[in-house]
Amino acid sequence: MGAVAEEVQNNSFTRKSFINDTLKVLKGDFVIWFLVILLSIFSIITVYSASRGIGIRKSGNQAEMYIIKHIFLVIGGLLMMYLSHKINYKFYAKFSRLFWILSIPLLLVTFFLETGGQSVNGAGRWVSLPGGFTFQSSDIAKLALFMYLALNLVKKKDVIKDFKKGVLPVVIPVIITCGMIFPSNFSTAALVFIVSLMIMYIGRVRVRHLALISGFMITCAITFILLALAYEKISHKPIARVDTWVSRITNFRQKDSGKSVIIADDKHFQSNQANIAIARGGFFGVGAGSSIQRNFLPNAFSDFIYAIIIEEYGLIGGVIVMFIYLFLLQRSLKIVLHSPKAFGALLAVALTLSLVVQALINMAVAVQLLPVTGLNLPMISSGGTSLIFTSITLGIVLSASRNIEEKENLETV
Repeated sequence: MGAVAEEVQNNSFTRKSFINDTLKVLKGDFVIWFLVILLSIFSIITVYSASRGIGIRKSGNQAEMYIIKHIFLVIGGLLMMYLSHKINYKFYAKFSRLFWILSIPLLLVTFFLETGGQSVNGAGRWVSLPGGFTFQSSDIAKLALFMYLALNLVKKKDVIKDFKKGVLPVVIPVIITCGMIFPSNFSTAALVFIVSLMIMYIGRVRVRHLALISGFMITCAITFILLALAYEKISHKPIARVDTWVSRITNFRQKDSGKSVIIADDKHFQSNQANIAIARGGFFGVGAGSSIQRNFLPNAFSDFIYAIIIEEYGLIGGVIVMFIYLFLLQRSLKIVLHSPKAFGALLAVALTLSLVVQALINMAVAVQLLPVTGLNLPMISSGGTSLIFTSITLGIVLSASRNIEEKENLETV
């Protein structure tokens, strides 16, 4: 009995030592680390299941190659998150203006030059990398913008109530970035603008100023769409993806008004298949790897992966995934409450809000609460190098929490 007790005690000590060693390596909020690793594991399982439908639609070992590529991206993302969390978040403040300025020509190149970008699934402008990897320049632009926005809000905090002196210098980079993303990627531009408004509100910008900015941006967007439609009618040449935006909104309004519950055409195919997947899942789901709609639903492993999650894991699984994202947001808000520096707090909230709002929009699209947007589910969907940029984003959030943790440790010594 004594030998057994000693062995149990030794095992317990080994586990504690392992946890302590892990905590020393992984600085920052350990709960965020746990949630990210949990989402990464779940991503591999779900993408593997959802990508099996490729084997039916295409010949060869497409599904196996897809999941292998995805696993490498997940591992690479976790590595980038670890490296970026080791960098002091003050570094991002120091170079945020430079990062934002460099993102502008990248947006210009990928939009105007056909050789600089390419269309993937008819959506947006992409940059190709060796090995078949692609990334959207908007991923870099929004990350740089949120860094610069957080810095500007801190710099202008004493005059932030004054529209000319405080608000204009803060909002001009937002208008420029959203304006350049908008023609090729409406949903990402809308996401960036909504999150920017939230951060400006947290940064104590007046509500009436936010309303004025919103009115200006909405007016510009509507004017652009009307001019693009008029030009297309005259020249018979489309501008940007205005036709796609109008079509998606029209189809959504038809479904929302009950005029078309199930319409068997290409315009409604994605949403119909997502509806079927959700209906099959019910409360408890059909079980992991047992999805049928993965064989019919386009982009089952990217834009509509949430529908597959509900089909396989049911409403319970879908709600759990949603609360994981909300818990992630709660942990970043904790950073705000404890951060000794305003920049670190605003940066952490901006980046986490960007991920969580995108996740909620993706879920709303899957369950037919919003029109199709093309935004994927962060940290779960397969989406080229978007996993890498998402991981870097979370690494920066962990960098802010790491410095808070180190400050608290110094104060207790």
